[in-house]
Amino acid sequence: MSSAKPHILIIEPFYGGSHKQLIDTLIEGLSETDYEIFSLPAKKWHWRARTSALHFSQLIPLDHEYRVLFTSSVLSLAELIGVRPDLGACRKIVYFHENQLIYPVREVKQRDCQYGFNEILSCLAADIVLFNSQFNCTSFLDNVQPFLKIQPDFKIKQIREQIQKKCQVLYFPVKFQRFPNKRKTPKEDNTDLDQDQQCLHLIWPHRWEHDKNPKLLAEALYELNGRNVDFKVTICGESYQEIPEAFDNIQEKLGNKLVNFGHLERDEYVKTLLSGDIVISTADHEFFGVAMLEATYCGCYPIVPNKLVYPEIYPKENLYNTSNALVKKLYNFCRNPRVFRKQRDQFFETFSFECFSAQQLVPKYLDLLNINISLN
Repeated sequence: MSSAKPHILIIEPFYGGSHKQLIDTLIEGLSETDYEIFSLPAKKWHWRARTSALHFSQLIPLDHEYRVLFTSSVLSLAELIGVRPDLGACRKIVYFHENQLIYPVREVKQRDCQYGFNEILSCLAADIVLFNSQFNCTSFLDNVQPFLKIQPDFKIKQIREQIQKKCQVLYFPVKFQRFPNKRKTPKEDNTDLDQDQQCLHLIWPHRWEHDKNPKLLAEALYELNGRNVDFKVTICGESYQEIPEAFDNIQEKLGNKLVNFGHLERDEYVKTLLSGDIVISTADHEFFGVAMLEATYCGCYPIVPNKLVYPEIYPKENLYNTSNALVKKLYNFCRNPRVFRKQRDQFFETFSFECFSAQQLVPKYLDLLNINISLN
């Protein structure tokens, strides 16, 4: 008697970073016989978005019993279903880690509209469209019709309405249990630290790409350094290409205040987060921010822009509106470490991680992946 075939088809054309984290977290709640994964390494994003549907159409077996198809928006789902209509009977779930409709480009003429059109078509081909934040969902829906107006010859109407009824928001399930909880309470705070220990450790744990705005970080650090306050800083995160121009000569300019510069392996990364005081975002493009929440869980006080997803997650006291406001916050904290630590303690007394935790969220994902479904 032959064994049952998998009922869940998982496709990830960009299997790395948060895309990999999500899938790895979800399959921990599934039996190995429930699912089958088809993936490609997390590189050459543009080619993954353009060609992965054709690639996977040739790999996925024709003889299958799939009932659910789960994929990220990197895959052009409409193309896959077009060349593999047998997969059309599945419950098709598309997960948006980000969306291309509002991706910042240096110049409008640089925007390749095909990626946005692919995402819109994927939503139309899907049964369920998941977003990792309300900001991601709203920014996508609000820009569907404006985006479609880019093409010059005819009007495409009522697409937003078709997509909106399929949409749900499910926060990214962060596995906080992977990190030690070293957040201090006021009783644990030692006010007798010597000057070296009091020096605040700033952390910037983001991809080294222009949408994370490394230029703003560098300018803020140079301004802070020029004001003669004591601090140290770690600039880590993934770097897929060359070092950003904004980071040219930053090691020479900051000297021994720059204690880490470059990608850190996991053990060293966790150790660094636990030693941190403030975690900074300067992003122009962020739909959730796993690294920020992980650093915050490890005890870092978040300072984030008053835009994008951040007001959805963090209190107004943690937000800044301008580059000058960012520098002012950092300067005041670095100048008064004791005052900073009191404010950090107050933050952790009220901030809750529960609604972002894998423990709370994974069961909701698994409900959508439930293999005991009847499809007519």
